Amino acid sequence: MRYPIAIEPGNETQSFGVVIPDLPGCFSAADSGVDEAIENAKEAISLWIETALEGGMSIPAPSSIEALRQNPEFDG
Repeated sequence: MRYPIAIEPGNETQSFGVVIPDLPGCFSAADSGVDEAIENAKEAISLWIETALEGGMSIPAPSSIEALRQNPEFDG
């Protein structure tokens, strides 16, 4: 499964922020750019799923990018 991510751009004083909308509480960040942000998000997703499975939780299906684009929280 591939989960869409939302990346908030960073700059010289702020890290890139990443949220995974389909996985409650799953987020990540990176200091050195968007490539690192994506890699860190992949790790966060893996750890979230591993923890959920260990806790007997169900794993939500990924949303479509189009559905997330319609959410005002992810505008832009």
